[in-house]
Order: sequence, then C-alpha cells, then structure tokens
Amino acid sequence: MTLFAPLRLREIEFKNRIGVSPMCQYSAKGGHPGTWHLVHLGSRAVGGAALVMTEASAVQDVGRISPTDAGMYLDAHVESWHPIVEFLREQGTVPGMQLAHAGRKASTAAPWFGGGPLSQDQGGWTPVSSTDVPFDVGHPAPRALAPADLDQVVADFQQATRRALTAGFQFVEIHAAHGYLLHQFYSPLSNDRKDDYGGSFENRIRLLLRVTQTVRETLPQALPLLVRLSATDWKERGWDLEQSIELCRRLKVLGVDLVDVSSGGILPGIKIPAGLGYQVGFAEAIRRQAGVATAAVGMITDPAQAQSIIATGQADMVFLAREMLRDPYWPRRAAAALQTKIKPPVQYERAW
Repeated sequence: MTLFAPLRLREIEFKNRIGVSPMCQYSAKGGHPGTWHLVHLGSRAVGGAALVMTEASAVQDVGRISPTDAGMYLDAHVESWHPIVEFLREQGTVPGMQLAHAGRKASTAAPWFGGGPLSQDQGGWTPVSSTDVPFDVGHPAPRALAPADLDQVVADFQQATRRALTAGFQFVEIHAAHGYLLHQFYSPLSNDRKDDYGGSFENRIRLLLRVTQTVRETLPQALPLLVRLSATDWKERGWDLEQSIELCRRLKVLGVDLVDVSSGGILPGIKIPAGLGYQVGFAEAIRRQAGVATAAVGMITDPAQAQSIIATGQADMVFLAREMLRDPYWPRRAAAALQTKIKPPVQYERAW
C-alpha cells in the first residue's frame, strides 16, 4: 500500500491517505467561520489532501475553547459553513467536521493573547465538566454536569451532526481527545464521579459511547464516522493504551470507521516524549488489536516517513497539522518526492 493509494470508508472514497488535521484558528465570530476559514481550508484542499477537517467546532456555545472558536450549535452556522464545504468538494477533497465540546478547558483566550482563562468581563463564561475540579491553578471551577445535562450534550451532538449534513459535510469526527469534555469523562485523572458516569472503566466511557451511538444513528449509512482519541495520558494511573484498545473495540461495534489516534492533554505540566512519529505506535497497536482503521498523527513531516507508515501497515491514513500550516501544498511536494503523479487543479496545470 502506498501513500497515494485510495482508501474507501463506507461509500466515500479518499483519493489518497493524507488528511488535514483539525486546527483551531481562533478567528470565528459567534461560532461562524469566515473568509479566513475558506482560504485556510481551501488552500489545503487545492494542495492535494484527500481529507480536510474543520477545526474543533463546538456543539454548545459553552463548549467553545475560546469566544473566537467555530461552532455548529446554531442553525445559522449551516449557511456560514456551506460555501466552504462546497469549495472543498469542488477540489476533489472530502470535507469533514470535527464536533467538539471543550468542557473545563473552555472560556480561554486565543494563544496569541496568552491562552489563559477569561473572566466574565472579558467575554468568558463558566465552563462545565465531569466534576467541579478546575483544569489548572488560576482556572475557574467548572460546573459538574448532572445526568440531565449529559442527555442534553448527547442531543446537541446529534443536532450538530444534522446541521453538518445539511451544510454538505461527508463525514463527522467526534473529538474525544486532548483533555476536552469526552476525554474528561473517560480519564480517571479527571473523573471521580460516584454515579453511572464515573468510577469503573464501563462508567467512564459511557458518555462517549452514547454520543458515538447517537451520531452514528444520525449519519446516513453511506457516510463514515471518525473518533479522535488520546491513546494515553502519559501519566501513571491515568488513561492508557490498553484501555484505548478496549474502548476502540466498542467503538468499532457501534459503527466507527476510523480512529484518529492522538495523546495527552488531560492535565497541565505532563512531560510528553515528543519526537518524529512519536504517536504512530499507538495507531498501529489500536489498528492491529482492535481491528479498526486508524490515522496516525504527531510530527509526521517527511514524505518518506509518511509513506513508510502506510506501507508497513502502521495506520491507514496520516493526518498532518503543523506541517500543513508550513506548507499547504505538502501532498503535492510529497507526490514529487515519491515520484507519483497527482492531478493539479486545471488552473495550475501549466506549472506542472
């Protein structure tokens, strides 16, 4: 198998194995994407990626990471996303929406304003979580979600999925990684609840399984469903690869077609041994032991490196983020490096 071989998930065919990871742009207004998002996402589609995903798009307004994060919590958001989706599809790219809820990591400033928590006077709000424990010193205590609140979270993921379909997206990814709400429930480091959503492994994964089942039932059978997981918390007594593999077995039964395998984010200050391809082994283990397709992420920068990941069966796709920020045409450069011809847009053919 090669990096430029097509991949089929349900009735959707991806023209190669390269995807653009969700990357928050902190440039939306009231949850609405704008021309920045059109150019940002559109450039990567023109660049040759088979899959382009939106940034984490909140299913509730309190679920935004920052006031300038994108969302899909209002019907009006559909109209804002539609021309972006239409352009992506015109380029032969499969557009997907990552649906998310930031939980206790919500209500923060954009990174270039320090990224810290916002007060009410600064446009912030009270975040929500599995418990009332703040993410870090100086962060506000979140409101612990009651069972009825969790029912609403599930319903809002469902409604956001419906809106994504109306906007024309061809798949949905549930964001359950990086210390955001769904991760806050399944990690023992952030969930000490005493009810049906805390304590045991079965209880901690309950909310994610409910969201997954509801989203899968809402999507047409022809369209794939992805889930992004943190495979490990990188900390003792935290979430780990063994639990991830068992969770992914359950996700596959519920109809998840591909797991986007990342790691970390549940607590501040944890040292992560980052390096080239440092998370690829997690994707490989989940692929082999849970029997589900995976995407590898994390410091994948070189075409030969990406090719090797696919050729050796470590993952079914590679998703790139920062490397795509540096070069939105990375897939075209990779094709040249791997001596593979891919068709450019007709407007650019004279350059090839």
